[in-house]
Amino acid sequence: MKRPVIIAARVFFLTLGALFVIVGVSRGEFAEVLQKAVRICLECIGIG
Repeated sequence: MKRPVIIAARVFFLTLGALFVIVGVSRGEFAEVLQKAVRICLECIGIG
């Protein structure tokens, strides 16, 4: 049986992580990160 403190900590950090993901998507940071990833990938293969 897991201790209630460990379960509460897991739920808290899972909720906090989900909140940060929602805030990031709502601010449009997903598009910026995707754009940078594509740029880095193209530089890696020598196109960009």
